[in-house]
Amino acid sequence: MAVPHGPAGVGEARHRMREELRNSGVPDPVIDDAVLILSELLSNAYRHGRPLSRENGTRAGQGSGGVLAAWRVDDRGRLTVEVTDGGGPTRPFPATPSVTARGGRGLNIISALSQSWGVRDCAGEVTVWAALSARAGFATRVELDATLDPALDPELDPELRFADLDELA
Repeated sequence: MAVPHGPAGVGEARHRMREELRNSGVPDPVIDDAVLILSELLSNAYRHGRPLSRENGTRAGQGSGGVLAAWRVDDRGRLTVEVTDGGGPTRPFPATPSVTARGGRGLNIISALSQSWGVRDCAGEVTVWAALSARAGFATRVELDATLDPALDPELDPELRFADLDELA
């Protein structure tokens, strides 16, 4: 899927991924992890990478001068998420940000959620990929007891309540 080089396409890509994976029967906890991985990869692409050149960005009708996002589940049940951009001044690597840093945790998050990740370089483009199991056994979701739902707690500051980021995008 072609995505604009910038934050505008991240929400659209997340929505499309969630819908396609759900229709493919991938469990919700896995989808949640994959969507977070996609968000981090796309954010890194527009912060640190260049848009694809018109030549690379238009291959197979994928748009022009943006970023490419892709995901697939193979025969072994392995879900691979990848984002391709025009490369940047440095090769992607996990940072060690300070506790107060506002960023720099993206590849560490990807590393924690995936079974493996890596970088592929090609002429004029860089692809960062992450792979995880598409089966529910790897990802776990903690279900909240309805009696402990923070949204129903009248004493909880409304600013501390969680919202679904996909609904806000």
